Amino acid sequence: MNTFELLGHPVRLRVVHAMRGGRTLTTSQLCARIPDVSKATVYRHVDLLTAGGILEVADEQRVRGAVERRYRLRQDRAAIDADTLESLSLDDHRRAFATATATLLAEFSAYLDRDRADPVADLVGYRQHAVWLSRDELLAMIGELRSAIAPRLANHPAPGRARYLLSPILFPTEEPSAGPEAG
Repeated sequence: MNTFELLGHPVRLRVVHAMRGGRTLTTSQLCARIPDVSKATVYRHVDLLTAGGILEVADEQRVRGAVERRYRLRQDRAAIDADTLESLSLDDHRRAFATATATLLAEFSAYLDRDRADPVADLVGYRQHAVWLSRDELLAMIGELRSAIAPRLANHPAPGRARYLLSPILFPTEEPSAGPEAG
């Protein structure tokens, strides 16, 4: 199974999200972070992600006669490369977007199901904005977003830090105009 197929499942994508930030977690710890998914399902998808090289065993220890493995995410393998992106069909993009959306909905529902969920206090946002951009303006904005987000991807868990899921979604809703429009 290639990286696109491995990341193309909502449970596997949720496992990858849970592992980000330099975490090493056991499958039991992953199950606690994804409580709405059965343990058997989490174990099966961890095995697939490990076999596919997206997760690796960080260490092992004996616990009550069984071997407990701690996994870590291989950052270099947990993304779709440019060549694969260029080879995707429109239907592949449709399926990938549906998976990302389903994952986002599952993560948000799991957040709301927590005992102390407070969207206002947690500064939850799910706004959509329509912006008019030329190709150069779009490239500049993407660069600015990367500059703002990329340094924070290296943050590790620490007192006072909560893990947030950030999902920028960007796509054109209209064809570019040929010239100035009256409006």
